[in-house]
Amino acid sequence: MPTNDHIGGKIKDLREMRNVSLEELSARTGLETALLQRIEAGDVPLSLSPLQKIARGLGCRLGTFLDDSNLSGPVVSEAVESSDDQSLRFTGGNQNGLLFHALSVNKADRSMEPFIVEVMPATAEKYELSSHEGEEFIYVLEGVIEVAYGKKFFQVKKGQSIYYDSIVPHHLHAAGSEAAKILAVIYSPK
Repeated sequence: MPTNDHIGGKIKDLREMRNVSLEELSARTGLETALLQRIEAGDVPLSLSPLQKIARGLGCRLGTFLDDSNLSGPVVSEAVESSDDQSLRFTGGNQNGLLFHALSVNKADRSMEPFIVEVMPATAEKYELSSHEGEEFIYVLEGVIEVAYGKKFFQVKKGQSIYYDSIVPHHLHAAGSEAAKILAVIYSPK
């Protein structure tokens, strides 16, 4: 699994390669310079929303932080396993987390980021909503998820899907006490 410092190192390399200072990236993303430094050093748990802002601020895809090589043709992904080397655990707010299994990480110039995601139940009644440019498509493979979208709540069961604009503050977690598994496709404009 890519570690926080592996992802942070890639962010720092991309930032420096593009001659973007921490202060400039802070202005582009709305994230504090100190937080960006801690992310680059691998000192903070990964959270999806800031990583998407950083990707946008650097003009790259979120998947760039996971990619090892780029293929211009079709990419066939391997079977998804919990111990998959391309897995990435995101945490945030008051939730146990989301374990992302990246699909097609080596596909060059893609506009979508497909993932199989293991979704944990919320550990508290209150959780942090996040927003970012783009759209998300979620298809539930196992269990039931709850999606907080603005001021509305949606329960999505196995075999159902939800598609939404991710600029609206949102959060998802497994409904009840059982984990769920989803196919998530995230589109972020370049």
